[in-house]
Amino acid sequence: MMAESSKRNKASSQGLLSNHRYLCKKAMLLCAMESARNRKRHREERTTANMKMRRPDIHQGSLDANQLIKKSKMSAPDQENQSTLNSESTDLSKLTSVPKTADHHSVIMALADRWEVDSGFSSEASLPPSGRSSPCLSSCLTTVVALDCEMVGTGPGGRCSELARCSILDYHGNVLYDKYVKPCQPVTDYRTRWSGIQRRHLHNATPFTQAREEILSILEGKVVVGHSIYNDFEVLDMLHPCHMVRDTSTTRLLSRLAGFPSKCYPSLKTLANKLLNRTIQVGKRGHCSVEDAQAALDLYKLVEGEWEQEVQNKLRDDDAPLEPSFASSKHYMQDEYWPDDVIADSQ
Repeated sequence: MMAESSKRNKASSQGLLSNHRYLCKKAMLLCAMESARNRKRHREERTTANMKMRRPDIHQGSLDANQLIKKSKMSAPDQENQSTLNSESTDLSKLTSVPKTADHHSVIMALADRWEVDSGFSSEASLPPSGRSSPCLSSCLTTVVALDCEMVGTGPGGRCSELARCSILDYHGNVLYDKYVKPCQPVTDYRTRWSGIQRRHLHNATPFTQAREEILSILEGKVVVGHSIYNDFEVLDMLHPCHMVRDTSTTRLLSRLAGFPSKCYPSLKTLANKLLNRTIQVGKRGHCSVEDAQAALDLYKLVEGEWEQEVQNKLRDDDAPLEPSFASSKHYMQDEYWPDDVIADSQ
């Protein structure tokens, strides 16, 4: 019995000791928090008092500087400009030591204004040489180019197409690139009636490898406009992101505007005549790649706003750009301008 009672007393005493320790720690914590609050309040009061003491000094200093300016003007009229600049710089150096927040805000606003000036974006766009302007003012005009290539035949019967001329125009119709290109293989059919290429054009032509590098450097990062343009990409041995390609031979917008069925792929000559009231690809000299690129560019501008909105909607709906459609290549293979012997052999 005595042992049990001693155990109970010991347990109760340990419980009281634990409670006492807990209460002591809590009291010490409360005292520390109160002391910290007092120190913080005292620091804020001292800072406020110092600021109030500095303001009259600054004001007095600015007054003294202005008085010095007046005295210097009265005593030395011939040095008026120099003394004014020096005194004003002294006055500014004293005043800028306090309103740092206002100066920081003004610097940010100045930088913002400078960015608007240097950004290069402008709502005013000059008319292209063709006389057609874009209805889509939000598009960045420097990223749109028009491409057209002329091919010659190599290999047996001239059935293999290789690049012989390439023309690239900017959005305003200015020629960025227009060179004759020497094919890698000997030419067996110049296709002059359609390509406009003659033997003399390729005497000092640019080698294909060099021309390809020059062309790719221009097309990189650009929206490329053309008619049956995947054939041009094929002879250039290049791939271009499909969401940055505008093929005027396959868009339903131009076919609908010209009154053709939705699945009809009219030729560039037909679209130019129907929508631009322009006659191209006539005569015995063959096609001109600059003329064809200009026609494709003007056709693109007719429906640019709706076309770009359509592309943006597709990019929003799809996780990745769509694969290119090669319907234009099939149309190109059925083109009426292909040589008769090629068509006869294919039949």
